[in-house]
Amino acid sequence: MRRTITENYVLILGGIWWPYGALCSLRVNLSSHDLASIGEFTRENVERWLLTHSGDFSSVKDFYATAGDIEIPWSSEENELAYLDTISEFEEV
Repeated sequence: MRRTITENYVLILGGIWWPYGALCSLRVNLSSHDLASIGEFTRENVERWLLTHSGDFSSVKDFYATAGDIEIPWSSEENELAYLDTISEFEEV
């Protein structure tokens, strides 16, 4: 028997409240309620949802999101690398 596991999540790169503007990252796993709140899974809808559901951030610089077979890539390679820079410290331990 073969099973498929689908992960629905958003990787966020943004500025935090304190120290103000410092770049940080966060992975948010999306529940079925979150997906219903987002609606059609487009960059614009996910970005709108993040504005009201990313309280840890003072601003969202960019994000990567996936739900089912839909993938919303980073808006630039530079932002993806900036996200990876925020987590690389923990991966080396």
